[in-house]
Amino acid sequence: MFDKSAELYDLFYDWKSYRAESEKIRDIVTARNPGARTVLDVACGTGSHLEHLREWYEVEGLDIDPGLLRIAAGRLPGVHLHEADMREFDLGREFDVVTCLFSSIGYVETIDGLARAVESMAQHLTPSGVLLVEPWFAPSTFDPTRIGRLIPVERPRLQAVRMNGSRVEGNRSVMDFHYLVARPGRVEHLTETHTLGLFTDDEYRSAIEAARLSVEHDSNGLMGRGLWIGQRR
Repeated sequence: MFDKSAELYDLFYDWKSYRAESEKIRDIVTARNPGARTVLDVACGTGSHLEHLREWYEVEGLDIDPGLLRIAAGRLPGVHLHEADMREFDLGREFDVVTCLFSSIGYVETIDGLARAVESMAQHLTPSGVLLVEPWFAPSTFDPTRIGRLIPVERPRLQAVRMNGSRVEGNRSVMDFHYLVARPGRVEHLTETHTLGLFTDDEYRSAIEAARLSVEHDSNGLMGRGLWIGQRR
């Protein structure tokens, strides 16, 4: 997935307020499970949410991308990080909170993958545990004709820019990312293709209910993409 751009990931998402989002997560969790102590972040990426959540909770992370996990390990010394597929993992323990943020759930691609991922996450919840899933776009809201946001980065001895084009294939959004990365004496052109499933509200709700959790939907969520909230009762 981010095999070409892992080292650039945090630079391209420097605009994102991980602190403010983590505070919202704490508020949501406190309202539903005030005694929560432990958090597992599924598809944790470079660990930017965990960096803040660890102020209030004992945290662990899980991701399928080893390059992102290496960066997370540098950011989060002493935190357990697991390399695994969110569609099937078993850590042998339960958590008071399980999160899957920044639309990472889309990487499961299919409805079956969505159901398997939600079930795997739900199986890691304590009896009053809370599941937070930040969705990717729905089929009705993803616009493949929209030109992707141009993101420039400028640091000492590094300049980079990211652009992407999009298309829809069945119930999947496919985005071709192009990077120009300049370092002293050279410029590289890197490409990655990211494929994310486009799921409806009903499909998210059904997957959470099938995992035997109660369901709430916050239409705004952490950054305007909405948030699905499940809880073990």
